[in-house]
Amino acid sequence: MKTKKHTQGPGKKKGQIRIIGGKWRGRKLSVVGQRGVRPSSDRVRETLFNWLSPRLDGATSLDLYAGTGALGFEALSRGGQHTTFLDIDRKVIDTLQSHVEMLGAKNNATILERGALEWLRGTKRVEYDIVFLDPPFGRGFIEASLGELPNGWLKHRAWVYLEAEKTPILRLNGEPWHLIRHGRTVHTQYALLEFNNLASYPADRQVLKPNKDLGQQ
Repeated sequence: MKTKKHTQGPGKKKGQIRIIGGKWRGRKLSVVGQRGVRPSSDRVRETLFNWLSPRLDGATSLDLYAGTGALGFEALSRGGQHTTFLDIDRKVIDTLQSHVEMLGAKNNATILERGALEWLRGTKRVEYDIVFLDPPFGRGFIEASLGELPNGWLKHRAWVYLEAEKTPILRLNGEPWHLIRHGRTVHTQYALLEFNNLASYPADRQVLKPNKDLGQQ
């Protein structure tokens, strides 16, 4: 018997994932059959967005390893103002573009075909309210991304959601991070961190609006 890479919930069509709340509730997003594209389960997303509910209205968010874009589109569906989606895979980018068109979200979404760490290390900065950090497992992306995000990418007290396979999340409770919530499933750990550092940013920092000129970095 062939082992499935990802399991699907009851009644869920293979290759699709649904938005679970807000104005686009029930709309379905296509899942690209690419290595590392691993959508968060409905249960984990429901828990996450219950946590995020006080901060979603009018928020700007960054879906850093976007994959299906389920987290970023869920944020927009529930009142977010703008989401920037990053992914390095061309098929994923094409699928994200089709989701934006399907949902009529052109004015609320920016899609960039860039490597996340390369982009974060650029000289231009956009300060976000919420960051979704759900990269492919086992490649050190969480640790590297958390090292870059404080360098001008986060508003004070911004929230960063992360989902990991084996990362000991509790050890992340230290400056500049404060652990707000955490949970686990059989296969994953997930947590919500708050950024608590008002230290000076680099002098050459240039802050942009999230829907303007991001593709020029």
